[in-house]
Amino acid sequence: MHLRQTILIVDDEESILQSLGGVLSDEGYEITSARSGEEALRICEDQEPDLILLDIWLPRMDGIEALEGIREMNGLIPVIMISGHGSIETAVRATRLGAFDYLEKPLSLEKVLVTVKNALRYGRLSRENLILRDQKHHTRKLIGESPAMRMLKEQIRIVAPTQAGVLITGENGTGKELVAQSIHGLSDRAEHPLVEVNCAALPEELIESELFGHERGAFTGASKSKRGKFDLAHRGTLFLDEIGDMSLKTQAKILRILQERRFERVGGSKTITVDVRVLAATNKNLEHEIEEGRFREDLYYRLNVIPIHVPSLRERLEDIEELAAAFLDEFARSSGDIRKTLVREGVTLLKSYRWPGNVRELKNLMERLAILSREPEIPASLIAQFIRKQEEPDGDLSSLQAPTLKEARNAFERAYIARKLAEYGGNVSQTAGAIGIERSHLHRKMKLLGLAE
Repeated sequence: MHLRQTILIVDDEESILQSLGGVLSDEGYEITSARSGEEALRICEDQEPDLILLDIWLPRMDGIEALEGIREMNGLIPVIMISGHGSIETAVRATRLGAFDYLEKPLSLEKVLVTVKNALRYGRLSRENLILRDQKHHTRKLIGESPAMRMLKEQIRIVAPTQAGVLITGENGTGKELVAQSIHGLSDRAEHPLVEVNCAALPEELIESELFGHERGAFTGASKSKRGKFDLAHRGTLFLDEIGDMSLKTQAKILRILQERRFERVGGSKTITVDVRVLAATNKNLEHEIEEGRFREDLYYRLNVIPIHVPSLRERLEDIEELAAAFLDEFARSSGDIRKTLVREGVTLLKSYRWPGNVRELKNLMERLAILSREPEIPASLIAQFIRKQEEPDGDLSSLQAPTLKEARNAFERAYIARKLAEYGGNVSQTAGAIGIERSHLHRKMKLLGLAE
């Protein structure tokens, strides 16, 4: 197996560099060497070794000074200190500065190999824990028990333990990123990183560097080597969000990685082997993009082993009350403000809206309402001020497209009542009076049309 782990050996004795380098190279590690602290710091600026073996007694800048510089530059690289003139004071100082361990010369190769293995494992876990803590901070669970959400959660439960690629589709703001996080969290890769890339947010000239990494000098501004997202996601999951915005050139490289599990960094010739599960998401119709020549058909079938569609908020109106409450809770915790709630008429009004921005729009609205409401209960009249009115009933002429008269009538009535509810701030009594029917009759209509519980 190609371990791809790089060890930097820093020592001014050529015999140590050769003997240690030879033994570790035979174990499958890639070896880089430096003969001074200054040279070690330069190498760490250009590269990111997985481990450093650092001699304490070096000319000019000694090992302790070099250790301080390394820790300031990158606190996650484990450093093993080596000395032929050890003392308890030096060992304690090195440990306090963050050294992983301390070895004395003459070196026991068996002890060196055990220490190196433990240090590399420690460094890997440190990096993964950092990523996992960040994910935990930003991740929210999928909320809702509507039929559409129950089906989605069941699909995730089935596909997560497999190694299959998944193509997640859905409108903007539906929560495709949360679906990817849920799949990773329930997979056997959950202890390894989930690395996310927003393909739409990266300039074309930088996306290859971001995905594959680059070598120093590969292009203007590349002052040091950099690992790419595929490299960072080794043994974990890579989530390619908005993959439909990726160029055909980059698509070809992604396809090659999925087929061969190896790649080269931009400006480099070294082949890097990876074990990565790829999840992709898009709000575009990729089959249409294929017909227009903007997306590779072979990549589509490689990604679309398991398709998962995330329902729009319009398809899960039953979940609005639970979602709104969760967002109000989240805002109260983050702001330190009191928790706000919605009046019943407000919930009804929210369910009457079409939500073109989906869950993301609902979240933003809840934050806005929590800030602006002076009372613990957010009034329906305040909600009505921010829900966009639509020019045509139901936002379009959908009632005219219905296959039967009954469905057309229901579509029109739903749009008409929803619009009137918005006009009267969700007040059912005032709405009933305005449209000339009894309040009880309006309640029955709302329930029939899905505008009430």
